[in-house]
Amino acid sequence: MIRYPSGSVLQEPDNALKSQNGGESLLPASETFPSTKPNYTKQTLAKFLNALGPTLVLVGFAAVFYFGHHNDWKIPKFGALTGTVKPTAKDWCEEHGVPESICVECDPSLMSKGPDFGWCPEHGIHNCPLHHPEVAQLKEVPSVLPSDLERAARAMSVVPRKENNSACEIYKTRIQFASVESVRQAGVDVELVERQPIAESIHTSGAIVYDPTRKASLASRVAGSVWTVEKNVGDSVAKGEVLAIIDAAEVGGLKTALMRSLAERKLQSQNVSRLTEAREAIVGSRIFDAQAAYSKAQADVLSAEQSLRNLGLPVQVTALQTLSEQEVLDQLRLIGIPDSFRARLNGQLSSSNLMPIFSPLDGVVLERTVAPGEVVDSTRILFQIADVRQMWMTLNVPLENMNQLAIGQTVTFRADGSREMIKGKLDWISTSADKTTRMLQVRAVLNNFDGRLRNETFGTGEVILRSESDAIVIPAGSSHWEGCCQVVFVRDKHYFDSPDSYKVFHVRSVRLGATNGKYTEVIAGVLPGEVIATAGSDVLRAQLLKNNLGAGCDCVAK
Repeated sequence: MIRYPSGSVLQEPDNALKSQNGGESLLPASETFPSTKPNYTKQTLAKFLNALGPTLVLVGFAAVFYFGHHNDWKIPKFGALTGTVKPTAKDWCEEHGVPESICVECDPSLMSKGPDFGWCPEHGIHNCPLHHPEVAQLKEVPSVLPSDLERAARAMSVVPRKENNSACEIYKTRIQFASVESVRQAGVDVELVERQPIAESIHTSGAIVYDPTRKASLASRVAGSVWTVEKNVGDSVAKGEVLAIIDAAEVGGLKTALMRSLAERKLQSQNVSRLTEAREAIVGSRIFDAQAAYSKAQADVLSAEQSLRNLGLPVQVTALQTLSEQEVLDQLRLIGIPDSFRARLNGQLSSSNLMPIFSPLDGVVLERTVAPGEVVDSTRILFQIADVRQMWMTLNVPLENMNQLAIGQTVTFRADGSREMIKGKLDWISTSADKTTRMLQVRAVLNNFDGRLRNETFGTGEVILRSESDAIVIPAGSSHWEGCCQVVFVRDKHYFDSPDSYKVFHVRSVRLGATNGKYTEVIAGVLPGEVIATAGSDVLRAQLLKNNLGAGCDCVAK
């Protein structure tokens, strides 16, 4: 079988035909089949020619990318291509973003960094200006006041502060700009470090309530009917003033018992005296019986007197002993009724069952729940009285702040919706946390002589932990946490000495204190008069991170 290049197949001649013709083929010579051996050279050449075009395209693209990468993707000028323009020398520090010829980080000899005093364990910063004021970026070395050291000590002792890492060396870095114009274009603004009053406090919620030691809920001590009511809600009352009068049968019974006991005691006293005088003519046992009867009568008098006193009636038995029975009756009938009230009745008071309800303190009637003629008992509250000249402020403090509390600390309170600030002194700290909120309750006593405070006033309060009149402060948000250190960017003191002065900001580690509104206290790290980057300081922070990319911040404590 023979396979043609076209794919057709021709059967070989039969062997018999070959043998008949002496082994020769019966086909004519012009019809002899071509050779079937493949040509490998031609196939290889064809493949090469087919791949040559795409390869040249890829090489062209690679050349374009290479040229663009090394020329910042800028088309060179025609003169440069023709060789008529001389090439300029490269003078740019990619790492620090300034011309390399003025880069103070690459060539420290251009601008000395100054002495390195290292770590300050007292204040937790590097190159502490409080101990080494010469590091401050000021034309003259400043004086550190003793009050600044004392203020820093107070600030460190009151509240735990966020700590810097002693092994961090980021404070040695300087951020440089090529010119003042480049600083302006970057949006970097600066402000002076200054002094401002500042306070550190615990912010919490609270309320103003009545002083419970100056509040009373009053009820009738015995059941009866309301004879009259003398005071209404909002009325001012004095201690001992009558609020209402109750007509109670039990009161009349106790008065009668007292009168009977007084008469019986008087009779038994006379009996004992008579028998004692006739001691020789009578049996001794009769004297003993008379003395026993007198003692019982005396006990009955004391019992009746005490029962009336328990109802708040001011009984004086000693004064009653010298009076006649009618005078005793008149005294007991009106006992406890003020003279002014008696005069108003014009002698019309005939019942001996009357019992007044007195105010136990000076104050104001907060609540009245009774009217004349009503039947009341000892379980019903008739009046609520409070002395509003003194109120309580109660605040709920988180448990994590309990170690910062102390008796005598100043507390302030602002009611919801009010601008008025109320001040007091902390005079009580609870020994137990609330089971539900896990908060600790504290209290301050407030003066309210002008009556401006109201019960159940809710709002926000502060416990002042520390108040400084001349703290060193910076604008809030001008410091940055760099992973292991809190830093600010301090402008070099020679920044404006001349147009050629190096435009440098020094990285300074700081220890922060309290924040009040727009300002944050600096415990240590900068001094008043230094200039720091504020708005736009994120640009310096980004450059700082870029400079230290890969190097890290070696935050391993030493």
